Amino acid sequence: MTQHIALLMGAYLLGSFPTGWMVVRLLTGQDVRRVGSGRTGGTNAMRAGGLPAGLLTGLGDLLKGALAILLARALFPDQPMAEGIAGWLVVAGHNWSIWMGFRGGAGTAPNIGAAIALWPPSAAVLLPMVPLAAALTGYASLTSLILAVTVPAIFALRAIAFHGPWVGILYGLGTLGMVAWALRPNFRRLREGTEPRLRISMRPTHSTRIPQP
Repeated sequence: MTQHIALLMGAYLLGSFPTGWMVVRLLTGQDVRRVGSGRTGGTNAMRAGGLPAGLLTGLGDLLKGALAILLARALFPDQPMAEGIAGWLVVAGHNWSIWMGFRGGAGTAPNIGAAIALWPPSAAVLLPMVPLAAALTGYASLTSLILAVTVPAIFALRAIAFHGPWVGILYGLGTLGMVAWALRPNFRRLREGTEPRLRISMRPTHSTRIPQP
């Protein structure tokens, strides 16, 4: 029972660590929740603090996802379901952080980090897809959705072609649902034509909140 509690609390609290809030606060003194979309993920950290803030936030959030899977393996060796649950919880913690009033990001970076820890070869697809999808779509929200759809597709390929555990597909579908739910305001703005396009800049590009629908 102690190990189960440690896994549940540890993975969620790892996800809850507000990397973007911390990075932007240290680099600019601002509260990232008062800038741009109000999220704490890498895209909004870049809006608030420039490219260095976005990259540091993204790397930190990737690490959160990977650490949650490593925690599951340490507590429950050779139990793929425990790893999948840890992955769900780290993304949930990121999106609904206990330290941020149950607000956070959209779950993209911790989802990628967890997926890579679950199956390292997935990095060969997921990491190059980040700049590629961003360049093709021009929107961070669509990039996040493409990546979220790609994760269960990768684990389905692994299960079919390499006889990997099917729980990876469940993991990917669960995180797809969490990412899509978090992106609902972005989808509304896309329909209305008011979603800001992704801009890569060394300097902050937003100082105020994007109007929410």
